[in-house]
Amino acid sequence: MIKSMTGFGRSEYTDGKRNIIVEIKSVNHRYSDITIKMPRRYSFAEDKLKGKVKDIARRGKIDVSIIVENITEDDTNVKLNTMVARQYYDNLRELQKSFDVSGDITLQFLSTLPDVMKSIPDVEDEEAIFKSLEIPVLEASKKLDQMRITEGAKLAEDIIKRGELIRNLVKLIEERSPEVTKAYMEKLRDRMKELLGNSITVPEDRILVEAALFADKCSITEELVRLDSHILQLNHIISSSNQPDGKKLDFLVQEMNREANTIGSKANDIEITNKVLDIKSEIEKIREQVQNIE
Repeated sequence: MIKSMTGFGRSEYTDGKRNIIVEIKSVNHRYSDITIKMPRRYSFAEDKLKGKVKDIARRGKIDVSIIVENITEDDTNVKLNTMVARQYYDNLRELQKSFDVSGDITLQFLSTLPDVMKSIPDVEDEEAIFKSLEIPVLEASKKLDQMRITEGAKLAEDIIKRGELIRNLVKLIEERSPEVTKAYMEKLRDRMKELLGNSITVPEDRILVEAALFADKCSITEELVRLDSHILQLNHIISSSNQPDGKKLDFLVQEMNREANTIGSKANDIEITNKVLDIKSEIEKIREQVQNIE
């Protein structure tokens, strides 16, 4: 099955110490581009979490948001730096002596000075914390994947439908193509009669030679066969895909467009030209859809 590169997934998990909320959204991108935003204290887990997301969503621009809310005090330690407090105290006493000022140096005042007391996150058990983060990340990734699968099914249905429209137009062009040579022969015969007059018999073999040269020059059989083959290949990839095939499909659509352009330039017939324009319109719609396939 093919997958869209657009999707969203959300998960929430509580491990007893912290409440973790994960939201993942993705849009189309040529490559895999995963960005994780989470509290800096958990940055040690970033690369592993990226790997977990990439295992599920292998292509696209993917933004992961991780919010961690502490629900107990076990996750934080308050540390007292007595050396810093001593330096503050000694320096303040020195100021009193130097400027002959009075005032009390209280405990309350000292405790508010920078770096005297610090709240230090307790992240020593990194493996346990990673497992707590991994659970909601995987769940959100699976929800994202499911949305991408659902959207991919809609894309596949639309692309196959447009592919069938193109195949039908190709058949109509194939039916029309022999008539172009016949019409050219009639125009050539009428033109020669106009130039030579009715008294002179127009050499039929000469007309046949000219018509054969015209038919060879304007032959679009190979292009029609290749275009039809590209459509069949497109359908096969969409129906049996089990890996990111967006780039392959994009290349195939470019080849389809190339064949359509060649048919249009060689056709030399207004009816065929109009059908080629319809084909190119459908190819462009397929190209737009393919841009969003993983």
